[in-house]
This record gives sequence, structure tokens and C-alpha cells, in this order.
Amino acid sequence: MQDLTVIWLSLLACLAVIGVAGVRLSRYGDIIAEKSGLSRGWVGLILLATVTSLPELVTGLSAVTVAKAPDIAVGDIMGSCVFNLLIIVLLDFLYRKESVYTRARQGNVLAAGYGIAMIGFAGFNLLLYRAGLVPSIGHVGFYTPIILLLYLLAMRSLYRYEQAQVSEYVEDRVELYPHVTLKKAVQGYVVAAVAVVAAGIWLPFIAKDLAAVMAWEQSFVGTLFVAAITSAPEVVVTVAALRMGAVDLAIGNLFGSNLFNIAILAIDDLAYLPGPLFADVSISHAASAFSAMMMSGLAVVGLVLRPVSRVYRTVSWISLLLLIVYLLNTLFLYLYGH
Repeated sequence: MQDLTVIWLSLLACLAVIGVAGVRLSRYGDIIAEKSGLSRGWVGLILLATVTSLPELVTGLSAVTVAKAPDIAVGDIMGSCVFNLLIIVLLDFLYRKESVYTRARQGNVLAAGYGIAMIGFAGFNLLLYRAGLVPSIGHVGFYTPIILLLYLLAMRSLYRYEQAQVSEYVEDRVELYPHVTLKKAVQGYVVAAVAVVAAGIWLPFIAKDLAAVMAWEQSFVGTLFVAAITSAPEVVVTVAALRMGAVDLAIGNLFGSNLFNIAILAIDDLAYLPGPLFADVSISHAASAFSAMMMSGLAVVGLVLRPVSRVYRTVSWISLLLLIVYLLNTLFLYLYGH
């Protein structure tokens, strides 16, 4: 068992790398959005979300293959979905000019809607397979090809929606970075992405060691602690995007990460050979899925309603409700998620 000091120092080193590289990732993502004519929302949905969610992919694959711990894989994904939506509360608190919901474009509603559908579909199938009501295709659940199709459909319709809005975005984004070429921005983005992914891949192993040393309960830790740790890239990149005033890049990254996370469940299912993944995990993960759906729904309400007022000058009432759902989900997992 490793020395506790070494583990904590490793964790801090990892987070430091993500901190530095994550800020660069947001900046180069914003430049790519400007130079390529793509919207910030689309860049957040695809470029940033995929990179910041790769730690979840690596964690899931290692959990279902090497560690034979399917609960860690599903718990990390569902926990990350809930945690990503909690980050909106942080954005709302940090964005002092006005409520963050008033600045985000309507394209984010479409991404959130697909998120609700995909997370709900995963939670529904988890209940069905735990009850043994649905047959499988070999060792793979029927839900896996459908999840992958839904993800591709979401990406296609979001791309087409953003393309329809592209002239509006281009007018908004007139030459904020005149001295940086697209080629240089892509190179910088790739270097920053490699650093974030490398540190993100290392993070789950540190979290696992820390859980062992601290004698924390495995399934509770899998959903909350490991999910929070593997979501560190999302936090850093999203906050960095907000600091640059790129609200759409920030929000798009969060909703895009949740879409990619559910697609990761399908990949984990393909890699898990003993049988359908959802048949071998705790039913308590459904609570996280439905919490993520409720939080996504609240985020949609915020994006459409655009509340201006804040509760005691902190966050809007929508963000307060997001926080309450997150805390209730955490309490449930702590009490019943063993």
C-alpha cells in the first residue's frame, strides 16, 4: 500500500497538469471555433467534450476488463453525468455579470434534450436487465447498438443545427485572435489535449489507491469520488472557457460530455465479456441516471426561461434546484448504494 503523502502529491501533480493544459485547451478551442467558422457550442460539444471525457472511457474499460468491477464503470459514468450538471451551478456562481442561463444559446437546449433521452434510455435498460426481462445479443445488451445510434444521431442533428446558425456565429466572432493561424491553434490544441488525457488516465488509478488507503466504501467512492476526480478536466476546461467569456464553449462541453459518457457505456458493454453490463451492476445506479435526467430538465428550463434574479445574489433558483437534486442523489447513494 502506497504512502498517503505520495498519493496526495500525485493527485495534486495530476490536477496541476490538467489545470495548465485545460486552460490552453479552452483557448485553442475558442480560436479553432473562430478560424474554422464553427460555433463555440459545437466545438464544446465535440472537440472539448471528447477530450475531457476520455478519462471516463479509460476508467470504464479498465474497470470492466482488468479490475472486473462493472459497478465502478457504470457508477463513474452515471456519477460523472450528475457531476457535470453540478458544474453549471459553479458557472452560475462564478459568472457575476448576469445569470449564466441568459448568455447561453438555444443550441444547448437541443444537446440537453438528447442527453435526457440517452441517460433515460440507459437508466430504463438498467432496470430491465437487472430484472432479467430482456434477452441479450451474445454478451452484449440490446441497448448498446441503440445507444451508439442515438449518439451518432445526436451529433448529426446538432451539427446540422449549428451549421444553420453559422452565419450568426461568424458575425459574432469577428477576429478576436488575428495573430494566431488555424494550423497553430490545432497544433496547440493537440498538445494540450494529450496532456489532459495523459493526466486524466492517471487520475483514476490515484483515486483507487486513495480509496484503498483511506478505507472508503468502494461503490460509494466509485460513483462520487472517482466520478468527481475523472471530471476534473471538465471543471478546469469549463471554468477556463467561462473566464474567457465563452459561455457556449463552457455549457456545450458539459452537455457534450454527458452524451459521450452514455456512449462510453455502450463501449464498456462491448468490452465486458461475462454478459450484458447492466445485468451485473447495482440497481442504485438508476438513481444517478434519473437524477441526471432531472438536472438536465432543470437546465433546459433555465436555458429557455433565462431567469435574471439570483437567490441572495449568489445563483439563480434553477442552480439552487440543481444543487438540491445533486445532494439528494449523494445522500441516497451513501445510504443505499452499497
